[in-house]
Amino acid sequence: MFGDLSFSHILILLLVLVLVFGAKRIPEIGSSLGQGIKEFKRSLKDATSDDVSPPPRNVQPPTSSGPLSSSGDPKRLSD
Repeated sequence: MFGDLSFSHILILLLVLVLVFGAKRIPEIGSSLGQGIKEFKRSLKDATSDDVSPPPRNVQPPTSSGPLSSSGDPKRLSD
């Protein structure tokens, strides 16, 4: 696919990158791409690890002391 790239093609691509992004932004873009790749690899490693995740916590349902009465109708504050 990229086997036809010669040295002149690469120089033209680099020149276009410098013109579009500027010389100061290219190292920032490279470092952010590197960090993104590192995070992606870390997440893949975590997803494929054989560590057993902790069991889910038991969540208690809310009590009926909220604004709804036991019949499901909202409580009135005043008549």
